[in-house]
Amino acid sequence: MSDNKPELGSVLERLFKTIEERKDADPMTSYTATLLAEGHARCAKKFGEEAVEAAIAGAMGDKSGLTAEAGDVLYHLLVLMASLGVRLDDVAHALAAREGTSGHDEKAAR
Repeated sequence: MSDNKPELGSVLERLFKTIEERKDADPMTSYTATLLAEGHARCAKKFGEEAVEAAIAGAMGDKSGLTAEAGDVLYHLLVLMASLGVRLDDVAHALAAREGTSGHDEKAAR
């Protein structure tokens, strides 16, 4: 049995690269290009829809449903980020800046 487990960071980097490449693709042949051509408001709406579906799956205790919806959420989040020029490194820096800070303290500081 192989222990060839995919690393989430690598998968997200490859997916984000593909999304970036689809910015110039024909919307008739690429769902990603269609979303990007429709603008950041449409990308945000799709992300929100998928987030709600993930929340419902979680509330229902549906582990396999949540797993599938989490993939959809991550994909649509990356599309939204690409539509606004937010890079994975930008998010990594934002998270690193919060590292070691209590969630309560971080929220109170906003």
